[in-house]
Amino acid sequence: MRIRPIYISLFILFILGGLFGLMFLSEQGKTENAQTQDDGFYYQDVSLKYPTYATFLGLKKDTTLTRQDVLEVTQIVTPLDIETTDNKGDTVVTDKITQLPDFSKIDTTRLVRIKYPENSPDFANELRTKLASRSCRILHYGDSQIEGDRITGYLRNRLQLMYGGGGPGFLPVLPVYNQISATVTPSENWQRYAYFDPTQKKFSHRKYGTYLSVSRFTAYQTEQPDSTAMNALPVVKASVTIGKSTKAYAKFRRFTNIGLHYGNCNTPIKIAVYNDGALIQQDSLITDGKYHQYKIRTSTTPTNLKIEVEGKISADFYGLTLDAPSGVQIDNIAMRGASGTIFASSNAGTYSRMARQLKPKIVIMQYGGNTMPYLKDSTDVEKYAKRVVNQANWIRRRAKNTSFIFIGPTDMCQPVNGKMETYPLLPYLDTKLMETCLENNVAYWSMYKAMGGKGAMALWVDEKLTAKDYMHFTWKGTKIISELFFTALYLDLKEPKTNEET
Repeated sequence: MRIRPIYISLFILFILGGLFGLMFLSEQGKTENAQTQDDGFYYQDVSLKYPTYATFLGLKKDTTLTRQDVLEVTQIVTPLDIETTDNKGDTVVTDKITQLPDFSKIDTTRLVRIKYPENSPDFANELRTKLASRSCRILHYGDSQIEGDRITGYLRNRLQLMYGGGGPGFLPVLPVYNQISATVTPSENWQRYAYFDPTQKKFSHRKYGTYLSVSRFTAYQTEQPDSTAMNALPVVKASVTIGKSTKAYAKFRRFTNIGLHYGNCNTPIKIAVYNDGALIQQDSLITDGKYHQYKIRTSTTPTNLKIEVEGKISADFYGLTLDAPSGVQIDNIAMRGASGTIFASSNAGTYSRMARQLKPKIVIMQYGGNTMPYLKDSTDVEKYAKRVVNQANWIRRRAKNTSFIFIGPTDMCQPVNGKMETYPLLPYLDTKLMETCLENNVAYWSMYKAMGGKGAMALWVDEKLTAKDYMHFTWKGTKIISELFFTALYLDLKEPKTNEET
């Protein structure tokens, strides 16, 4: 029997018509998994995803935000570029890079401002005083959003241009991600142990220091070997070489105060420091097991600094700090996968001793993104907000006289009916974090609102300001979001006599 083409066409149209008709029976948000609410059918414990006619025809939208709205947000400010000329006097770039925001060209009414606790009316004045002091260290904790010195580096450059200072601050002995602030080249026998890494077994002593990670040149052992076993161990050498980065802001290439932070040193370790091959320091590390900083001072920024350590059992090396003698120093402490809730379970004594040495005056915490996908309801949101603020209070008790600023999560999307939409609980998370922070003397800046609010992430991706993972900023997007934060901060740091500019 020969089937005529017209019958095939009619059959296909019949099937398509039936499938389209089912869209009128499908119910919006009927299938649910955590925060995901797709269209479909649901009967007893069985669910089937299926679009409604409104979703299929594009009649249902996640937001009224438009491309023009996002473009206007990103054009409020003009970010600075990285200086490519490394002139010793900075005379080539000074005129350009020291310019502060020109408020005659900025609509400040559109800026998302930093919220300050009502019970601390002098909060902004205290920030100004601390930044303008002889030395002001800032600890910037965050998740993968700040990896590679993103956001932190831009803010550091801006503040160092305003208040003085130099150097990139903290760097791990064994970097695990690319960063532009300095060149750090470790020997191959270093191993990294991060307290926030869920794939690693935690040290029983939990002494991870202020930076919550350590590097070692021998494997960690739970017990100290006896004298016989110690004699049989080989002597191990390790090194790390530090140099100026040609990709960094010029201020980062100026550091003469180098600190090697270590602890849990119980057996002899020799240390030698070379610059361009010439020995400049030679010592032994302190073997009392406590936290210490080994200081290296140079009259000029070293061009090729090599630190060699030698011993049978490694100490825990918390990292390096590369600073100018005065001014602003900002440490980028990126914790991939973290939600900002692990500080209080680390060793308080080691954290306190290291904080007393570093003397931070401001702490910036930037979390929330890694928790968002796992929040099921408003109760989960409220619990998380309390946990995060409890961590800030734990740090505050160990890093005395510090001011806290919390930067909330970005807009975040999940696939719903084949389209990327903002997590339903994200607006409430942003609001609850702000409320809880302000109640606990922590200032708050909403990155979610600064991006444009609900639905902004998809548009930032379209403009190549965030990566296609709908999570991390591109370099262009990093500079824009960083300048939005800095401009909001600068509005509050200006001396009162210039407030008429706003």
